[in-house]
Amino acid sequence: MKALVLVDIQNDFLPGGALVVRQGDEVVPVANRLMRAFELVVATKDWHPADHLSFASQHPGRRVGDAIDLEGLPQVLWPDHCVADTPGAELAAGLDRTRIHRVFEKGTDRTVDSYSGFFDNGRRRATGLDAYLRERGVDEVFVMGLATDYCVKFTVLDAVGLDLATHVVLDGCRGVELRPGDVERAVEEMLAAGASVVQSAAAGGTL
Repeated sequence: MKALVLVDIQNDFLPGGALVVRQGDEVVPVANRLMRAFELVVATKDWHPADHLSFASQHPGRRVGDAIDLEGLPQVLWPDHCVADTPGAELAAGLDRTRIHRVFEKGTDRTVDSYSGFFDNGRRRATGLDAYLRERGVDEVFVMGLATDYCVKFTVLDAVGLDLATHVVLDGCRGVELRPGDVERAVEEMLAAGASVVQSAAAGGTL
């Protein structure tokens, strides 16, 4: 069975949000089109405590974009974003939530970030997404959302590592690009790991 995985299509990553992904709003219509082609659609969202240690505001003297060691893991510092129970953490208003069967929250532990929809960055805790897909006989996933070079990439790499046939819906993704070329490098890394890259039309998005 195939499933569509929507990664972090949340208000804070869209124009006007706390951590804007350039042109991030353009993935919303792609998702709405593509959802009609899948029997099972799941979504992930960052759901951070207000004092999450990935926030630059928690580290005096540090700035957004700085790299630190956080509990033994490399960590990029971000603006405060997707704080639980705030409007910025909600799924994009234009997203057709009636077609989403389950939403998985991640980044809930203040001491470790969680880019992947499957595990936190230290792989210390699973979100439940893998178990949910397995219970429903899913063996193939199509992944899209925000951002290509972070949460999409790590979700895809984990999906491949979990032996799911994995496809990146490239026109349904947008990247942060902290450094020029980050998106291109992320795509190369996903391909090298064994994922394929498709366009939404090929994945059924024209239905």
